[in-house]
Amino acid sequence: MPLLALSRSLLQTGTKPHTLFSGLPQPSRSLWGWLYAVFNRVDAERVKLVGPDRACAEWVLRSGGKIHWKGMKYVEGDYNRLPLTNFSRYKVETIDATDTAVMNIGFHHLGLKFLKKLILKNCYYLDDDALHLLHYVKDSLEHLEISSAGNVTLRGLNHLPVLQNLQYLYLSNLPEIRRKKECLEHLRRQMPNCDVHFPEAELRKPPGG
Repeated sequence: MPLLALSRSLLQTGTKPHTLFSGLPQPSRSLWGWLYAVFNRVDAERVKLVGPDRACAEWVLRSGGKIHWKGMKYVEGDYNRLPLTNFSRYKVETIDATDTAVMNIGFHHLGLKFLKKLILKNCYYLDDDALHLLHYVKDSLEHLEISSAGNVTLRGLNHLPVLQNLQYLYLSNLPEIRRKKECLEHLRRQMPNCDVHFPEAELRKPPGG
């Protein structure tokens, strides 16, 4: 099957990329990078057909994450349980992208009006460019967690003050942030209305240390 046809087929079925090559020889895993890019790509026609919230939910769930719809009591992590009709009724309020393969190109899915909470934990491909694209939700996002992200630098964190309604920011295990205390102080100055936490920067030295 041609690669383009394969990619379209995978997107339509909701197959998760990390399930495709289990048990196959290691050389086959070189396709993972290509597949992750396919699963992150925004399909403009799909967005037009089902709306930004449904398209975003499909992206998150394909990547292995979970979402919470506004006004609903349950958290959805099963692609096959996404609503089949009345797409405009469902608005994404929370995204939990823990342990997913979300990439910066996928963050163009965030053309949302009601997203309040976003968890980015152990996202291998998360980088500074992805954080820049959070400007899409600058008017709605209130809670943001970024942790275990080896590609995030101070340049990426400097994009966060644009999130004018952010009330809580949690940072942890960001190895590229060398001067953590200074970073924390800088963010607190730039975001005075946000409760910013960076545990590694807040550790107190023992007496005499």
